[in-house]
Amino acid sequence: MTPLIFVTGGVVSSLGKGIAAASLAAILEARGLRVTMMKLDPYINVDPGTMSPFQHGEVYVTDDGAETDLDLGHYERFVNVRLSGKNSITTGKIYENVIRKERRGDYLGATVQVIPHITDEIKRCIDAATEGYDVALVEIGGTVGDIESLPFLEAIRQIRTDRGPDKALFMHLTLVPYIAAAGELKTKPTQHSVKELRSIGIQPDVLLCRSEQPLPDGERRKIASFTNVSEKAVISAVDLDNIHKIPMWLHAQGLDQIVVERLRLEDKALRSANLSEWLGVVDAAEHPIDEVTIAVVGKYVDHKDAYKSVGEALKHGGIRQRTRVQLKWLESQDIERDGAEATLAGVDGILVPGGFGDRGFEGKVLTAQYARERNVPYFGICYGMQAAVVDVARNLAGLEGANSTENDKQSPHPVIGLITEWRTQAGEVERRSEESDLGGTMRLGLQEQRLKPGTKARELYGKDVVGERHRHRYEFNNRYRTQLEDVGLVISAKSMDDLLVEMIELPHHPWFIACQAHPEFLSTPRHGHPLFVGFIRAAREHKAGGRLLKEASA
Repeated sequence: MTPLIFVTGGVVSSLGKGIAAASLAAILEARGLRVTMMKLDPYINVDPGTMSPFQHGEVYVTDDGAETDLDLGHYERFVNVRLSGKNSITTGKIYENVIRKERRGDYLGATVQVIPHITDEIKRCIDAATEGYDVALVEIGGTVGDIESLPFLEAIRQIRTDRGPDKALFMHLTLVPYIAAAGELKTKPTQHSVKELRSIGIQPDVLLCRSEQPLPDGERRKIASFTNVSEKAVISAVDLDNIHKIPMWLHAQGLDQIVVERLRLEDKALRSANLSEWLGVVDAAEHPIDEVTIAVVGKYVDHKDAYKSVGEALKHGGIRQRTRVQLKWLESQDIERDGAEATLAGVDGILVPGGFGDRGFEGKVLTAQYARERNVPYFGICYGMQAAVVDVARNLAGLEGANSTENDKQSPHPVIGLITEWRTQAGEVERRSEESDLGGTMRLGLQEQRLKPGTKARELYGKDVVGERHRHRYEFNNRYRTQLEDVGLVISAKSMDDLLVEMIELPHHPWFIACQAHPEFLSTPRHGHPLFVGFIRAAREHKAGGRLLKEASA
């Protein structure tokens, strides 16, 4: 049985359980352990694929095509592990599995109940996702006290009882607020949160106390006394200006050693953690040699997490060349209202990310046109590629009324259309139609594409075939390939069967590349991603007026 670390949260939501769990996982990995992570979410949706970005934030996609919680993005960015749909479990998925078994008669006529059937299914899913690793971290979404989280909390309580303290550790993240009027940190919310957790049979082994400033020894002792947690296991989770510092901060307080000792991992773990890569990431971020401003023109910019992976990938691209990346978030409807010139003037690069629906699409098309005509580096992702294709069709090929059928089913030139059949990475044929369910019916997951020799994309990747993750329903319409290529559009990557256009570029533009996939999902702070690194380099060159390009060629 894989030793498990269960991460719960109390007092308020959005304290950063995902980042804290990922940071601990990064330290354990740095000690030579094989680590995996998973998220248990209490909402009844089967997955977040149909949820609004304004409410839930981004939908993260794994290699196997699972639409998951954005915390899996934190996990993959911090730990060298590729996750799958097994690592993201929701209440909806659990109940769907149990009801399907009940309909088949698997329970032999028994009355199906939360205990034991729902909790047993939760435990089965945990085992399936964590088997074969040295240690696994399991984050429970929501806040202790929420009624919808109770089945998950009961399941992990049972696991601890069944397997013992050396196979299951409870880590609880709480808030220690600073009350300015009193000039004090207040420990009472943490005390009440632990009391709530203990009332359902869970005694935390470790407390991560989130606060604006380091936790003084007096407050640490007070919290330990009132919560029955060892004083050394009361960890100060102070606010930091860079999330990549968190592994070093937690390691300095001995959190990884506490875990190694409690779970008896001494024989598998290295004596010390090699955090040199993380120190390098922090050093590059804190000592930049350049700075660029990137405009991100999207549809959901009012929600800070809607483009979480895009924002992180842009910063990773900067870290790889010691460049601070300032992000200018712009609503595409503002481009429609105020014009591209007034809104985008002065930026060093423009990225148009994914999206759905016609709201703001014309603003994305105007953005692509502005970048093309002004020679500003342009990076289009998914809907950003489709907007660029529409711009080229209308303004270079003269195809008046060109559009995506997602937005105009009567378009005289549907250069982007709904694909009804395609072959997956496993070689299976999938089909969809206008009547298909919204959830899980897109082209999803990692799929390979072949890059065209002599293109900028091929140069950036440095290889002929690459795999990228997808999440979309609409594709480049092959009937317009020749017409658009005749006016200068280069199709720089296609699916392995040659049927789907994966990437486009404009060869006479300093940097104009767009892709149908979502490369942001494969970017990490330690390694970056070729497209994002290349884009930030192009933004630096644009800012310097081509000076960097001349210096590199010299």
